[in-house]
Amino acid sequence: MTAPGPPGSPGSRPTAGPDAAPHCVRHPDRPTALACTRCGRPACPDCLRAAPVGAHCVDCVADAARTTRAPRTVGGGRARPGATPVVTITLVAVNVVVFVLTALSAGSAWANYTSPWVEATWLVPADVAAGQWWRLVTAGFLHIGPLHVAVNMFALWVLGRDLELVLGRLRYALLYGVSLLGGSTAIMLFGDPDRPVAGASGAVFGLMGALVVVLRRLQLSPTPALLTIGLNVVLTFTIPGLSVLGHLGGLVTGLLVAAALVHGPARSHPRAGLWAVGGIAAVLVVLDVLRVLTL
Repeated sequence: MTAPGPPGSPGSRPTAGPDAAPHCVRHPDRPTALACTRCGRPACPDCLRAAPVGAHCVDCVADAARTTRAPRTVGGGRARPGATPVVTITLVAVNVVVFVLTALSAGSAWANYTSPWVEATWLVPADVAAGQWWRLVTAGFLHIGPLHVAVNMFALWVLGRDLELVLGRLRYALLYGVSLLGGSTAIMLFGDPDRPVAGASGAVFGLMGALVVVLRRLQLSPTPALLTIGLNVVLTFTIPGLSVLGHLGGLVTGLLVAAALVHGPARSHPRAGLWAVGGIAAVLVVLDVLRVLTL
């Protein structure tokens, strides 16, 4: 029989007795007197997370995350309370960068419309009919003069940051994009074929319309939003040079998209709202195609 060596020697590893402390299941070298209150397995402090009752090991926490249904917003998106409005910040940044580039190209912030980039991307229905379909979208990121971009970006920030959190990033991005397309479609259908139009106002008006629908869905007073929309509609008809069709087209589209997202089966079946928004976008594209065939 071989006798055990002195303490600390290679042969002196203690054997577990009936009173020996259990070891963490994830870190076998760490003895612990703690255990997961869900599965009962021993776990060290690094592997435990506070729970309403006791503490759960990281494996149980991960398992619960996989099986627990994520909370949804009123529009069916994933709830992210206090999250950064990434989409709104990105849209503002893109619009500002495009304006700066056109101003540099034109050599003037006030006459940036002389930039060849502006002339190649603003919305002219006749040019769309000639095959330049990108103008339906690119025009929504162009602005004529610093006041134009400043007013639209301020409105986008005020409206968008809250709507993005309520609807979720994907649905908010769809609302913005389809509203932009709705404004362009109204110009295509009823506007002067040779008159150029630019600006994010159609999409911004879409956010205004969506805000009314969302407030009513949340059972909050839509009066402030209605007053804001009314004021902007009055300004649209009284200030020369503004695109009445683009504003109203975006407003109506925003109302429809928001209604599709926050009413019906949007929360219990999140994809249903997305399919409805896709249907609205498809109708707008069809209307644009039909209009092109008549120009």
